Amino acid sequence: MNILITGGAGFIGSHLVKLHLNKGDNVFVVDNLITGNINNLNDTHKEKLTFINKDVVTYNLKDLPSIDFSYALASPASPIQYKKYKIETMLANSLGTYHLLELLKNRGCKRMVLASTSEVYGDPLEHPQKETYFGNVNPIGERSCYDEAKRYAEALAMSYFQSFNLDIRIARIFNTYGPNMELNDGRVVSNFIIQALKNDDITIYGNGLQTRSFCYVSDLVTGLYKLQTTQNLSGQAINLGNPEEKTVSELALLIKNLTNSSSKITYNEIGGDDPKKRKPDITKATEKLNFQPIVSLNEGLAKTIPYFKEKIRL
Repeated sequence: MNILITGGAGFIGSHLVKLHLNKGDNVFVVDNLITGNINNLNDTHKEKLTFINKDVVTYNLKDLPSIDFSYALASPASPIQYKKYKIETMLANSLGTYHLLELLKNRGCKRMVLASTSEVYGDPLEHPQKETYFGNVNPIGERSCYDEAKRYAEALAMSYFQSFNLDIRIARIFNTYGPNMELNDGRVVSNFIIQALKNDDITIYGNGLQTRSFCYVSDLVTGLYKLQTTQNLSGQAINLGNPEEKTVSELALLIKNLTNSSSKITYNEIGGDDPKKRKPDITKATEKLNFQPIVSLNEGLAKTIPYFKEKIRL
């Protein structure tokens, strides 16, 4: 099969590329590398991979051969990245999504998965978050360039589904971690691991009681693959993540212990619109996709810490 993955040199995208290559598919990656890293694709089956260093906002997807499945992952995804590239984030999720939808509409592609995010729920007033929850989002806040871009992308995708009956699925991705994360992405897992490995203070923003649910990347990409390949899911939005909930303080202490670090845990003022709780209800994913995360947080961190050790040495 021919697979198109926009943003395929990014953290999650690169693991998805490898999954499809390992299944013998031909994979086309469109990525302008503003936040992706070509080195993430180094250990792949290059003979089946076509890398196109272009921006999905401007690249003509009609130049590609006929595509069976496409994934829309082209977007800065961490707070540091999307706050640095606000306009690029909004354009990737609006015009970039539009171009993929047009490819689908014009029969240049058979099926599409849109990578959305738990950020569409904002700072949720419902816990855990179900797909039926409309969210609590600040449309002009610090995170709005990402939150609202993803909400728009979902609305655009659903408009195409409703207008043209296209095979579109939406993945609402919750906190994910693992190898190929960037050192400077500002995510809590990478921040804590790097600080712990360097024996620097492990910095928590807020009182540390805010919660997150962390999904190891292999589980997440398995969920994306199942969402793409399971029949009769057109027009569905499905949460993908691990419902095991931890406070940020618990995560910091766990990482400190796993790295045998002498770091102190410190607390600083929290940023605006930071969610207090984040936990997916994955009932729908379990029922529709037979999706169930299998990698525990301890196991996943044990796989991730050596990656960061190597990156720091480099």
